[in-house]
Amino acid sequence: MSNNALILALETSSRVGSVALALGSELLAQTTFTAPMRHSCEAFPAIKALLNRFDRSPAQINHVYISIGPGSFTGLRIATTVAKVMHLTNPVRIVAVDTLDVIAANAPTTPSAGRIAAILDAKRNQFYTAAYQRKGRQDTTSLKPTPQDCHAPYTTWQRLIPDSLMSASEFLSRFADSANPIYLLGDGLLYHKDKFQSPGSRFLDQRYWSPQAANVHAIGYQLALNGEFADPAKLIPTYIRRPEAEEKWRQR
Repeated sequence: MSNNALILALETSSRVGSVALALGSELLAQTTFTAPMRHSCEAFPAIKALLNRFDRSPAQINHVYISIGPGSFTGLRIATTVAKVMHLTNPVRIVAVDTLDVIAANAPTTPSAGRIAAILDAKRNQFYTAAYQRKGRQDTTSLKPTPQDCHAPYTTWQRLIPDSLMSASEFLSRFADSANPIYLLGDGLLYHKDKFQSPGSRFLDQRYWSPQAANVHAIGYQLALNGEFADPAKLIPTYIRRPEAEEKWRQR
């Protein structure tokens, strides 16, 4: 893969979206949307502004990297739609990046944090989560790194579990350990931080909670180097569970 590939990265899985432009491994710039839940009205203007800033056109984009979920059903559909539209108009190659990996990539490499978990609100008292262990640190839990570690291709963290759906109490019973606290981050804590309070849990500063398009690029680029491109015809968001409206319809 050429290191001169023009890459667009899009993060719309959570409350505040962002887009980034890169040239190969080099991040050129990131634009964060002006307010929460502005994905549908700011995504295309932000993309256009970034391209104009670097005197580029949509036709010059080679790759599109998107945050594929889990996360906001509407936000994930926006990202997949943008990627598919761009592929149809100018056959770009698409990379789908796990949202919880994108959040985990925010975590600082502080010596005290041996384990972290990314938390997103899945509504109805449930949360999307994935737990990670610092690479090279001795495992003090009964969990071993999962094969899905290949989907977290940054150097600091390796996965302990795949993307999961669980309540706060289920999470704490499985991961909270006062002798080896787990550090939490993610927008799911914005309104539910109190549910995760425990002698065995800690909270990273709020500035690390939101997923960033820059991380979508960093992880997506490594996946692209490994040839892990998505099939546009089969590209769908990772929901883990069905949207609430669909679940209600099925219960009729």
